[in-house]
Amino acid sequence: MADPRGFLTTEREVPTTRPVFLRLKDWREVYDEFEGGRLEKQAGRCMDCGIPFCHQGCPLGNLIPEWNTLVWRQDWQNASERLHATNNFPEFTGTLCPAPCETACVLGINDDPVTIKRVEISIVDRAWDEGWVTPQVPEVRTGKKVAVVGSGPAGLAAAQQLTRAGHDVVVLERADAIGGLLRYGIPEFKMEKWRLDRRLDQMRAEGTEFRVSVNVGVDVTVEELRSEYDAVVLAGGATAWRDLPIPGRELSGVHQAMEYLPPANKVARGDLERSPIHAEGKHVVVIGGGDTGADCVGTAHRQGAASVTQLEIMPKPPETRAATNPWPTYSMIYRVSSAHQEGGERVYAVSTVEFQGDEDGAVQSLKLVEVAFEAGRFAPVEGTERVIPAQLVTLAMGFLGPEKSGLVEELGVELDARGNVVRDRSFATTVDGVFVAGDMGRGQSLIVWAIAEGRSAAAGVDAYLTGRDLLPRPIEPTDRPIA
Repeated sequence: MADPRGFLTTEREVPTTRPVFLRLKDWREVYDEFEGGRLEKQAGRCMDCGIPFCHQGCPLGNLIPEWNTLVWRQDWQNASERLHATNNFPEFTGTLCPAPCETACVLGINDDPVTIKRVEISIVDRAWDEGWVTPQVPEVRTGKKVAVVGSGPAGLAAAQQLTRAGHDVVVLERADAIGGLLRYGIPEFKMEKWRLDRRLDQMRAEGTEFRVSVNVGVDVTVEELRSEYDAVVLAGGATAWRDLPIPGRELSGVHQAMEYLPPANKVARGDLERSPIHAEGKHVVVIGGGDTGADCVGTAHRQGAASVTQLEIMPKPPETRAATNPWPTYSMIYRVSSAHQEGGERVYAVSTVEFQGDEDGAVQSLKLVEVAFEAGRFAPVEGTERVIPAQLVTLAMGFLGPEKSGLVEELGVELDARGNVVRDRSFATTVDGVFVAGDMGRGQSLIVWAIAEGRSAAAGVDAYLTGRDLLPRPIEPTDRPIA
């Protein structure tokens, strides 16, 4: 194990953030690096439990106690090997995952858990700096061709695993750049895109081919797809967003979060000088209290919003675990993200009932009402209606599964009651040779689940094409996310 007394002698530390007044002037990641030696002490807090429940929190099966011990011993290269043994993209999870492994940490029962996420990102950054991350080019090619539709974390994980297994893999992406939500949904201040780009360079060197601006079902027909490839992996994500059909929805200035965030990312990337949907000088309201809503909050701050208000229909979470939310399940507690640290107001237990506009058809305010959960639904509380200013509204209310028109309909894959693509234990759909990974089959979930599903689906595809059983299967479709 690591330091036998580390969890007794060392308190949990997390990285400091750059001052708000500075980070609002750019799109860089908000966290500072740990100084030398501090991270090793944090890794030394790991108790190397007889039953490491951090594994229960991580669907990838990350070998967390092993690489914590190696970091404490300053054996960074072997720590990198252990980290990459189960995770294709630890820099993605190290920056973006909400770390269910930490809320499942045994130390967290009566103390602060190990800073697993910070150790993870530090290992992979060190590995890149030292040149330990290199292309893994397969020695033997199978001659089998696989199309991966979608280039988010699930698609990229499946593609890398299948390429390394010797198949000829082509990733088809309808956007103008590879990465899915990693590219255009996640703001730079959460993950700078050089982290994504260097992984894509590694994958190209391994033999994966990427094609952008290809809308499968439109630019490439389903018949062409099936005839050209021996297997297909659907990894297009849950992109059917939830809308809010209330009076005034048609007003200009009311946008879906995924209409608002991508052009802001293009500005940060240098592809646009200014986003066509801009918050400068406006009162911004974000409807939806999740991570995507927080991304909208941070983006509006950087665009110079006059005010930012985030609305959530659920009540404010407790500061500590409720009795119905015991360890090691993911703790549903009140959290403050870096975007919330930068300002704005969070309002809970409210529902928007109307958008109000001016004579030009532009939104100017919205009417909301407090709600209480009664008889299985949210009921308005009489006498609590009020109006707040809003010249820009973003809807960050989650997603309803994959888009049904186009590819999904033309393939004829079966859907479940929730509208997700049905798959069996090998991640195969009801159409022969077609597999599914990530949110298209699981529904909206976490990045760590997407990568785990991509790896598992790759194993199913490889077995289908070759009859062998060599690739790891971290999870089965029966597994359900804990957060």
